[in-house]
Amino acid sequence: MKVTEYFKQANDQTLISFEVLPPLKGGQMQDIFNALDPLMEFKPPFIDVTYHREEFIYKKRKSGYYEKTAIRKRPGTVGICASIMHRYGVDAVPHLICGGFTKEDTENALIDLHFLNVDNVLALRGDARKFEGKFIPEEGGHEYALDLVKQVSDMNSGKYLDSNIENGAATDFCIGIAGYPEKHFEAPNLELDLAFTKAKIDAGADYIVTQMFFDNQKYFDYVKACRAAGINVPIVPGLKPITKKYQLNSIPRLFHVDMPGDLVKAVTEASTPEARTQAGVEWCIAQSQELKAAGAPCLHYYTMGDSSTIRKIAEAVY
Repeated sequence: MKVTEYFKQANDQTLISFEVLPPLKGGQMQDIFNALDPLMEFKPPFIDVTYHREEFIYKKRKSGYYEKTAIRKRPGTVGICASIMHRYGVDAVPHLICGGFTKEDTENALIDLHFLNVDNVLALRGDARKFEGKFIPEEGGHEYALDLVKQVSDMNSGKYLDSNIENGAATDFCIGIAGYPEKHFEAPNLELDLAFTKAKIDAGADYIVTQMFFDNQKYFDYVKACRAAGINVPIVPGLKPITKKYQLNSIPRLFHVDMPGDLVKAVTEASTPEARTQAGVEWCIAQSQELKAAGAPCLHYYTMGDSSTIRKIAEAVY
């Protein structure tokens, strides 16, 4: 079932969803099950599975020279989605990214997902590779998430890359996109960032999941700004608890978000690692309760493999 249909059937009740990472190459599906089993009692209607582009490593050859080799460290997104749907009877939402994929690769992935009865995708540009100053698309791939949304929307209309295909089978994907309450770090201002978001909605996107944030007012202001810009789709807040002191520096650096002073103070003044984790959990619980009371359509938790912490939060909120 489509994510947006779940929202409609919820009758203004706030749903819950989780996002998981594929295991590193060499891992096993049981790693995903171990992360999700403790969370399924909260009845998430859908679970997101991230996609990761290839990375480059340098292998030393016998000649002494180094060979640049591309590897994908976290493969398996499509298979993981199928396994989740089979084991739990819930919908899986695979992430689609521009980086590392040609248009043909994307089309074939969408065909696989359609054959597996996957009804939803989250269309993202993805990040630049490490040590690259900006995002560089794959040759023959998409440069922007907007183009990816258009390709999915075209397939929903039975339009394939090969113009010789007549009466192509139409898919029916519900398309999610990312939103940035503190604006995308590459956008010069929020107004232009919202214009890009509006273009993706106009191209066929159905709902928005936000980047993590730690000040709910930023989410409320973002929703208000979206509505003023003519963006009227559901906007799902993305949440991540702080559990380690170093995250006060690493998360703002990696995700370009601000940390409220009270949160920073609570974590830094905690005297033990356990107390610091508790401070972050309590902050996320308070965030969640306020967002739920305000009528957010769903609370989307970035688990990052830490299901025990997410479970504590879900127990307090749901």
